[in-house]
Amino acid sequence: MNLLKSTSTVSFGLVTAAALLFAFPVHGQTLAAANDAAASQPTPPPAIHSFDERAMDKTADPCTDFYQYACGNWVKNNPIPGDQVRWARSFSLLHERNQYLLWQELSSAAADPKTPLQKKYGDYYAACMNTDQIQTDGLKPIEPALQQIAAMTDAKQLSSTMAALVAEGNPAPLFRFGVSQDDKDSSKQIAETFQGGLSLPDREYYISPAPRYQKIRQEYTAHVTKMFTLAGDSPDKAAAEAANVLRIETALAQGSMSRTEMREPANRYHIYTIAQLEQLTPDFNWPVYWKAIGIGHFDTLNVATPGFFTALNQLIATEPTAAWQSYLRWHTIHGFAANLPQPFFDENFAFFGKTLSGQKEPEPRWKQCTDMTDRALGEAVGQDWVAQNFPPQSKASMDKLVAALEKALGEDIQSLPWMSDATKAAAAQKLALIRNKIGYPEKWRDYSALQVSRTNLIGNLENDAIFQRNYNLSKLGKPVDEKEWGMTPPTVNAYYNPSMNDINFPAGILQPPFFDASMDPGVNFGGIGVVIGHEMTHGFDDEGSQYDGHGNLREWQTPADRKAFTQRTDCEVQEYNGFEASPAHDGMPAQHLNGKLTLGENTADNGGLRIAFLALENTLAAEHKTVEEKVGGYTEAQRFFISFAQVWCQNQTDQSARVSALVDPHSPGRWRTNGSVQNFDEFGKAFGCKKGAPMYPVNSCRVW
Repeated sequence: MNLLKSTSTVSFGLVTAAALLFAFPVHGQTLAAANDAAASQPTPPPAIHSFDERAMDKTADPCTDFYQYACGNWVKNNPIPGDQVRWARSFSLLHERNQYLLWQELSSAAADPKTPLQKKYGDYYAACMNTDQIQTDGLKPIEPALQQIAAMTDAKQLSSTMAALVAEGNPAPLFRFGVSQDDKDSSKQIAETFQGGLSLPDREYYISPAPRYQKIRQEYTAHVTKMFTLAGDSPDKAAAEAANVLRIETALAQGSMSRTEMREPANRYHIYTIAQLEQLTPDFNWPVYWKAIGIGHFDTLNVATPGFFTALNQLIATEPTAAWQSYLRWHTIHGFAANLPQPFFDENFAFFGKTLSGQKEPEPRWKQCTDMTDRALGEAVGQDWVAQNFPPQSKASMDKLVAALEKALGEDIQSLPWMSDATKAAAAQKLALIRNKIGYPEKWRDYSALQVSRTNLIGNLENDAIFQRNYNLSKLGKPVDEKEWGMTPPTVNAYYNPSMNDINFPAGILQPPFFDASMDPGVNFGGIGVVIGHEMTHGFDDEGSQYDGHGNLREWQTPADRKAFTQRTDCEVQEYNGFEASPAHDGMPAQHLNGKLTLGENTADNGGLRIAFLALENTLAAEHKTVEEKVGGYTEAQRFFISFAQVWCQNQTDQSARVSALVDPHSPGRWRTNGSVQNFDEFGKAFGCKKGAPMYPVNSCRVW
């Protein structure tokens, strides 16, 4: 589970139970902005301080609202840039820094490559930045896909048409299919299929009767109509096609499992034989699809969301051919919209950027192309990036920090009053089996099979989709690569994968303000230490705790301990349900957090804070020091908590905050801070709070 994202993240269309630390919003882009950016040089971002008194609002009472105390001045003085929907002191600023360093590497490789790898990723970046070529090409790069769709004569051809589209690297609507670890036998890699097919952020946007969602559906229909008009349809035909799209996507949404339901591993694990899948979806020709994408032989697979495929089959049987053509055309255009000529860019940004997320202007093209190249060739780009920005001593320092956190978590497990000795032994065994991946992979990925053109961006995107799909499908039936990474080295994030039982910290996050070798232990344990503790705790949250130390979905707690555990997680659910993601305004009701959706991340935040503080105490004790000793006017305990809070200083548009409350399993920065400290008595002690104060309540929640 990553620090920014939820316990369920999707890889190649499959559900993998990897939890992220933080979820970055998706930004729009226009060609006009791209051309402006191409004409100017990006400027280096400012340095980021690991402990910044200027960010603090010292007029606030830390015992009443610690987030305001630690972050108040930063929030006031750092409005959201026009090209962002959320602006976070640590994540956004460090992402900007890493992005700038990556841009330097990519632009240099595009102009004067020194190695074959630099030639490949330099050409990929150059093709993305060649906006004149994009304008000249128009819709020509996607015409083969549109012609395949136009050739459909029967709805029963949906499987063969979709297969042909996916085989050529076009967007894959309707569902996601690939290879993933078997939840109940982590040594196996099996075929898996999972719900998909929606364009709006969540099923709620299609099915909720609330006026806000009704309005968004109207605006979405108008947007789809405009996109079809830009593609050459008459206004009447475009409107009819948009109605087809909304009708099909609404039916798919009705058949989809909710995000909260998907957090339960058992809900997304259903082993079917091929015959059973064909019985579930008799109107979809699976063998045709599998042959087209080139997957090897298998007899069984995980149908993660059976109800969705029942709904899909009903749609195939009832929707006319023309409706399916509208749906496939839309997903082809929408899937490539950010890299089509300017009118498509503008309209795509107007809805998905401005209307849905409150973003005022698109990101400059160099940012989008830098991110796009990192996604496609991350371990090629990452090799050079790491050599420049992650020295060996940084990795050695991280090894020591991780060891300190492991020791602290072990002590925490043994001290739990609600857990039996048998379950404590099982938990300790799982902790001992956690693999630590720090900085970058031991073995870099081979990109020789990826074909890259300097002049054909859409072709590069298609080739990348084919390359990634083939890489994933080739795993079928093979041993699991325990050293594989799911993030690129420059990424500002981290994650835990319960099927692997590993924690992963890319080099991109192992920088100031998260980790600074020049700072005192309190600051570093409050920053990267809590990040490490957060990821470790994911192995023992409501979802991760259902997997054993070998990554298998298996109960290892006694029934009594599981009951006690659930009582404690229920406390967190109720607590976070009471927090507002967005206040009531302009006739819209307040948007509260979904404590069940955010439970895994909230548990990891609370556990990570406690574990990191214990590790800090142990580290200082080894030096014959205590957390009461002062550095720069604050005790080490206070510096620890302030450093932790300043990781989460942020501003966010109201529109984006409301989307996040529905789809993001992470709480906003205010509640990641206040929710955690009010559950940890050591905070109240550190700041001399009176028992019963908001940040030092009489009763609080504790799991780990």
